[in-house]
Amino acid sequence: MKKNECYEGEVLSLKFPNKGFVQIDGEEALVQVKNTLPGQRVRFQLKKTRKNRPEGNLLEVLSPSAMENAVPSCPHFEFCGGCAYQTLDYENQKQLKLSQVQALLNQVYPDFPLKECLASPRPWEYRNKMEFSFGDEVKNGPLALGLHKRGSFYDIVPVPECQIIDEDLRKILSATLSFFQKREIPFYHKMRHVGVLRHLLVRKGWKTGEMLVCLVTTSQGEDSVLGYDVLEEYKEMLLSLSLRGSYAGILHMINDSLSDVVQSDETRILHGKEYFYEELLGLKFKISPFSFFQTNSAGAEVLYATAREYIGDIDGKTVFDLYSGTGTIAQVLAPVADKVVGVEIVEEAVEAARENAVLNKLDNCTFWAGDVLKVIDELKEVPDTIVLDPPREGIHPKAIRKILDFGVERIVYISCKPTSLARDLETFLEYGYRPVKAQCVDMFPWTRGIETVVLLESE
Repeated sequence: MKKNECYEGEVLSLKFPNKGFVQIDGEEALVQVKNTLPGQRVRFQLKKTRKNRPEGNLLEVLSPSAMENAVPSCPHFEFCGGCAYQTLDYENQKQLKLSQVQALLNQVYPDFPLKECLASPRPWEYRNKMEFSFGDEVKNGPLALGLHKRGSFYDIVPVPECQIIDEDLRKILSATLSFFQKREIPFYHKMRHVGVLRHLLVRKGWKTGEMLVCLVTTSQGEDSVLGYDVLEEYKEMLLSLSLRGSYAGILHMINDSLSDVVQSDETRILHGKEYFYEELLGLKFKISPFSFFQTNSAGAEVLYATAREYIGDIDGKTVFDLYSGTGTIAQVLAPVADKVVGVEIVEEAVEAARENAVLNKLDNCTFWAGDVLKVIDELKEVPDTIVLDPPREGIHPKAIRKILDFGVERIVYISCKPTSLARDLETFLEYGYRPVKAQCVDMFPWTRGIETVVLLESE
C-alpha cells in the first residue's frame, strides 16, 4: 500500500468512538478509517503507512451496512457534524453503542457485567442546551449560523431543522440568523481575529419551559454595527416570536478571547434574568448560562435513578459525591442519606449547588470548592459510599488512589467517556474492587456519545 493512494474495502469492526477497521481486498493489514460503520464498503485515501497502524481518510461509502435501515430524519445530516447514526434505527444504534462499550471494557475485565443500554425517554428534541456558531458555509459566503460541518473547523452548516432540539429553539435559531443577515453584521474570523458575531447559546428547561438566550459577540462592534439600538431591536424581535416556552432571560455576552470557546468576559441582561429553573426527580435546580447540567433532562432522570438504585441503602450513611458539578446527584441522594458531601473544582458550580440545596430545603448537603486531588485531604469525614462523576478525561491518577484509600465497600462510577472508564478501571481492580453490574444510558441519541453507570464493590 502506498501513501496518498486510494483503496476500497469492507469495514470489519468499529472501536469507540469512531475508529473503523477496513479490510482491503487482497491485503492482510487492517486500515483505520474514522466515521465508518461495520459492514460498509468504503473508499478511502491512505494517509499514514505505519506498519501496525495504517490510517486512511474516508472519501465515500460505496455500499451501506446491513444495520443501516433508517432514512435520516434531519435534512442536515449529510453535512452536519452533530449527529453520526441517523442511518440506523434507534434499536440498532443502542446495540452498536452497547457493543462498543462492552468490547472496550472486556479488554480490562473479561465478561464485564454490562447489562443493557437504557433508552432516552425522548430520542428526538431532547437537548436542553445548544451552542451555535456564526460563520460562513463556504469561504466568503453569506452569514451562516449553525453547527460545524463534518470534519471542518471553519465551515458552518445552517441547521434550521435540527431534530435534536425542540421547535422553540429552532425558531430562535432561524430568527437570529435572519435578523443579523439583514443588518449585514460580520462574524468573527478565527484566523484574522476581526468581526463581531461569535455564538448563540440557547438553553431550555424540559419541565419548566423556561429559556435563556445568550448572544455572544466581540466588543469590536459596540460603537458601530452592534450598538444599543440594534440589541434592543434583537430583543424585541425575540419577544415577538410565537413560542410554547417562556423567556427567563435574554443576554448579550462580550467575548474577546482569541480561542474559539463560548465564554463571557462581560454579561449584559437585555431582558429578564441570567438564570432559569429546571426540575429533575421532584427537585428544582437553578441554572445559569455556563452551569454544568446534563443536556438531556429526561435522560438525566434515567441516569440518576439508575445511580440511586445502584448505591443501595444509604439511610444513616455519609456519601461523598466527587466531581459534583451543580450538586444534582448529591441532592437526589440527600433525602435518603444522613449526609452528602460534594466536591467540585468550578466555584460557580459549587455556589449554584449550595443555592439549589437551599431551594430544595436540603440541610444535609455540604459542598466544597476545589480540586478533588487536594480537597480530599481536608475532608474530616470518612464516607460510607462514594459516587464518582468525573469529567471526560476521567480521574487524576493520584486522586483515584486517594479515593480508593478510604476503603469504602461500594462505589458508583458514572462515566461520559468509556475510554476513561476503562483506564480508571485498571486501578480499581488493582485495589481489589470488582464491577458488580453496569448499564449504558443513551443520553445522546443519534450521536456517538454514551453514559455508563458502574457499581464497584470491594472483595
